[in-house]
Amino acid sequence: MKKFIKKNWSNVIFLVLIILLVFPQTRMPIQVGLQRLISFSPSEIKVDDREHLTDYKWNLTSLDAERIDFSQSKGKIVLINYWATWCPPCVAEMPDLQELYTTYSDQVDFYFISSEEKEKLENFLTKKNYSLPVYIQTEKSPDLLETTSLPTTFLISKAGEIIMRKTGAANWNSDSVHEIIDKLLKE
Repeated sequence: MKKFIKKNWSNVIFLVLIILLVFPQTRMPIQVGLQRLISFSPSEIKVDDREHLTDYKWNLTSLDAERIDFSQSKGKIVLINYWATWCPPCVAEMPDLQELYTTYSDQVDFYFISSEEKEKLENFLTKKNYSLPVYIQTEKSPDLLETTSLPTTFLISKAGEIIMRKTGAANWNSDSVHEIIDKLLKE
C-alpha cells in the first residue's frame, strides 16, 4: 500500500480533495482558498468604454434598519459590491475589500449590498470581524448598476463615470486599485 501511495501521491491528493469538496463543512473553505489563489487585480475600463451614472435614485436599508438614499453619494467616489455569505468568490474577496475600506472609508463611499437576512449578515460580519457598511437591497438599483452575478463590484468617479466593473473575485487591495483611487481623489 505504501508503494502505491508513493507512486500515485498526486492522484491520492486529488482524490482526497474531491472527497472534501463533497462535504459542505469543507467545501466552502476550499473554494474560498482556491478563489483567493486565482484572484487578480481588477482592470480599469478604457476611457472610451466608460458609462456615466446619472440615475442615483436608489434606496437601501442599513443593518440598523436606517433608510439610506444613494443619491447622497452623487459627486463622490463610490465603491459598490454585491455579495452574499453563501458565495465562495464573495467571501474570498472580503478580506481585501475590508483592507480597502479601512484605508479609504473616510474618502470613498462604500456600499456592500446583499439581499440576505439581516441576522445572517450580522453573524457573518461578527464572525469575520469585518466593519464593512452592509446594506440590504429593498428596491431595484439604477439600470447601470444592475447585475445578476455575485460578486460584482463597481468603482465610480465623482463625475459618475464607472471606472471599474468586475464580476467575480478580485484583489481589491492591490497597488493598482490604490493608484486608481488615489488618482480619482486628486480630480
